[in-house]
Amino acid sequence: MDDIWMRFLENLNDRVTGPMKFRLLLQPAMAAFFAIRSGLNDARTGKPPYFWSLLTEPSQRSDMLKDGWKSVGKVFLIALLLDVIYQVMVLKFVYPGEAIYTAFVLAILPYLILRGLVTRIASKK
Repeated sequence: MDDIWMRFLENLNDRVTGPMKFRLLLQPAMAAFFAIRSGLNDARTGKPPYFWSLLTEPSQRSDMLKDGWKSVGKVFLIALLLDVIYQVMVLKFVYPGEAIYTAFVLAILPYLILRGLVTRIASKK
């Protein structure tokens, strides 16, 4: 099990310096664009911050997840595909867990953080 974690950490570190490293900037930027757009729309319509509402309003969770996925789903799938391509090029093998984790960090995480922040900031004006 320790070998898996060591390989995982080494492979993550290699993504920063290896080929296709520009995607590590481009994909979070794309997620940020969609998060800002959705956050401003949330503020305009009077909706609460996204991530906090996901945690605290179970009755709205399904609709909110569909809305969030509609906004950032394509970015996630592109991040997943590009990581699989990277793994085939560099590692000559595909590790699905690493690809999903990398795509989550590059697409979903920035979206979750920024959408709520933008909503909070825009609502105060």
